[in-house]
Amino acid sequence: MSSELFEKGLNIRREVLGDEYVDNSLKNADEFSMPLQELTTEYCWGAVWGRETLSKQQRSMINLAMISALNRPHELALHLRGAMNNGLSREEIREILLQVAVYCGIPAGIDSFRIARQVFAEYDAEGS
Repeated sequence: MSSELFEKGLNIRREVLGDEYVDNSLKNADEFSMPLQELTTEYCWGAVWGRETLSKQQRSMINLAMISALNRPHELALHLRGAMNNGLSREEIREILLQVAVYCGIPAGIDSFRIARQVFAEYDAEGS
């Protein structure tokens, strides 16, 4: 797929999640899953993340809260890295996760904090 919206989404997706993650996602996609990769890149990253009203930091904050509330640990780890790539501090992330704990329940908060600590440790070990 090479639409303008796909290319825009691909660029934003790479900025937020990193080339390695995006390259692996596309490389590992097969005939069955490639349409999902195309939809995600064009619609999610191009059509929505590509809008100018909210900054990437604001979008990351929203994503962290929603993904934590939905209990999606793999996506939370991914978007924690993206949030740091977008300039969010660990203190800002902590405040978002505290908000999740209050409004979505302590178990959601505990899981989200646990995942964040793991991601921070990996991030530090990589020297990022």
